[in-house]
Amino acid sequence: VITSLTTGGAERQLEMLVRRSAHESVTIALYAGGPVADSMRAAGERVEVLDLVGWRRALTSVVLARRLRHYRPDVVHVHLLSAQLWGIPAARLAGVPVVVSTEHSLMDDTIEGRPHTWWLRLLYRGLERLATHTVAVSSTTAQRLRRWGVQGTRITVADNGIDFEALAFDEVARRRVRAELGIAEETRVIGAVGRLDPVKRMDTILRATAPALHDGAVLVVAGTGPLLTGLQAVAAD
Repeated sequence: VITSLTTGGAERQLEMLVRRSAHESVTIALYAGGPVADSMRAAGERVEVLDLVGWRRALTSVVLARRLRHYRPDVVHVHLLSAQLWGIPAARLAGVPVVVSTEHSLMDDTIEGRPHTWWLRLLYRGLERLATHTVAVSSTTAQRLRRWGVQGTRITVADNGIDFEALAFDEVARRRVRAELGIAEETRVIGAVGRLDPVKRMDTILRATAPALHDGAVLVVAGTGPLLTGLQAVAAD
């Protein structure tokens, strides 16, 4: 269970997890589909989008519990805060024996862009206790969970995987993209991929690579987000 299946790190991790699993699975997106949903369906995976937006969002746990009773899963695995919020209670309502929650986006001061508040931490702790176990995508995430009061014995670190085959070097693609961007073949290129959001620290990347850029290298940032205009100003500076 995940919030949506648009482009994103958690969404791609879920896709790889499903694709490489030996178990039968159904992926349920609460709010919306998107490129990851399309990719999973094209690979033959079972994907269901509930489209619970607007006033229907209040019915999420009830609707999801009904779908889970239909599928009768042995395990429900939730990803991202909204899926944790609605999915963990729904799984318990449906009598699912094992509920696993993967934490992708807990930062020092925010969780998925939401500032830490006492009530959010209290809610998170309550949901965590309803789950069977929590997976942290990094040791740093696990440390933050422990600071939130989650017992270390209830956390397992499973670092995000990378599909190296999908990222294999492609000389033809390299030449095509360089031509599109007007970058010469001999120019050294540094790449950064991610949404332009404070948590991604793209401003740090710009400042850290500046000395190399003065020596003739080029930094290419692929992504969009609320910091686009500000980062363009930093780049110009």
